[in-house]
Amino acid sequence: MGTNNFHGNLPQEMTHLLRLKFLDLSFNNFGGEIPSWFGFLHRLQVLNIRNNSFTGSIPSSFSNISTLETLNLDFNSIEGQIPKVIGNLRVLKLRGNTLIGSIPLPLSNASRLETLHISYNSLQGNIPEGIGNLHNMKVLSIQDNQLTGSIPFKFFNISRIEVIAFSGNSLSGYLPYGLCNGLPTLEGLYLWKNKLCGYMPTSLSNCSQLQILALPDNEFGGPMHSEFGRLSNL
Repeated sequence: MGTNNFHGNLPQEMTHLLRLKFLDLSFNNFGGEIPSWFGFLHRLQVLNIRNNSFTGSIPSSFSNISTLETLNLDFNSIEGQIPKVIGNLRVLKLRGNTLIGSIPLPLSNASRLETLHISYNSLQGNIPEGIGNLHNMKVLSIQDNQLTGSIPFKFFNISRIEVIAFSGNSLSGYLPYGLCNGLPTLEGLYLWKNKLCGYMPTSLSNCSQLQILALPDNEFGGPMHSEFGRLSNL
């Protein structure tokens, strides 16, 4: 039912669809608060309601759906904070809303999480160091928020990660000396428009799969090393 002209609130009669596993209502004009009765759809695996006009906060009832693997709420008008209980999600997308508060520490326990998109919100505070323990993570995007503090070095040891995107925040500190020693699959590193400083680590040349390196509008200094010429994918 995605990409249509549906509008109004979602009918509560949808709770009768107890065998439903995949629900795509994206790119419509649905509004109102996200129904808490989604929590009754205990077999749901994928819920995509991106690009609508949903308001209110993210219902805590999502944590009742133990089968839910993909939750996409991108580009709505959702407020409040990110729920502390994520469950068994592999993909969580909350881009382009008006979420506030900090990134919840329990997110570090979402061991199955592979994709986390929470860019274009109003999140504050530090990035929890424990997210660096999520070894299944492939895409980590927290761009254009109001985050401060340094980037935890643990993030640069997630061996499966392909995209790290922290642009458009107020992150400070420097990059680790062994930046790319533990990132064999990294394809995109987006760090522009922060307050990062120091030299470019020579280990950057070890990112053999790197295709996009975005570092402008920071406070980096020092010489550029000849080893960077080995980044043949850029």
